Amino acid sequence: MSSPTIHAVIWDFGGVISSSPFDAFRAYEQANGLPANFLRGVNALNPMDNAWARFERNDIDLAAFDTAFAAESAALGHRVPGREVVALLGGEIRPAMVEALRRLRTRLKIGLITNNVAGPEADGFEPSGRAAVLKLFHHVVESSKVGLRKPDPAIYTLMCDALGVAPENAVFLDDLGINLKPARALGMRTIKVEDPDVALAQLQALVGFALRG
Repeated sequence: MSSPTIHAVIWDFGGVISSSPFDAFRAYEQANGLPANFLRGVNALNPMDNAWARFERNDIDLAAFDTAFAAESAALGHRVPGREVVALLGGEIRPAMVEALRRLRTRLKIGLITNNVAGPEADGFEPSGRAAVLKLFHHVVESSKVGLRKPDPAIYTLMCDALGVAPENAVFLDDLGINLKPARALGMRTIKVEDPDVALAQLQALVGFALRG
């Protein structure tokens, strides 16, 4: 039986249910002679209000992001058009994670909190099969639609309220520590997804039932 203290499992998408865009970032950096982790470094500066943050909150469109990211990256020594970075975000769906979602949804509530971008300009930047996966969740919170993004604590509270669960009765999975910290501060159990198999084993131990065949 599942633990009586776990009523919901809340997920990130990119780097958790789909493969990490950081792999594509590394390949782009190598192909274009950029320092290792340069793109992540651009995103790490002023993380609550840089070009990436404003784009995911839908404060700016793709054209404005393209220009703003280019300026931010140029200030760090290498000009990179924002459009080229967005084109790296697709990834591939991880079947084991989808199987876990299917098993979880019959016994617990499941939600998705994703930092994403809105509008037709996002077409082609999402992994194939994403739409079908979204239908598995009881509730989805997208940064571009609610005007909030992780790691703003308000987005986690919004999800818990929508699912009707207290934070201490929820587990949250993300591949970024900066996004896990506020969830943990609210009382959630957290799992950092680096190796998907390890993360699933940790989640299975928390919920108390099998998540894969």
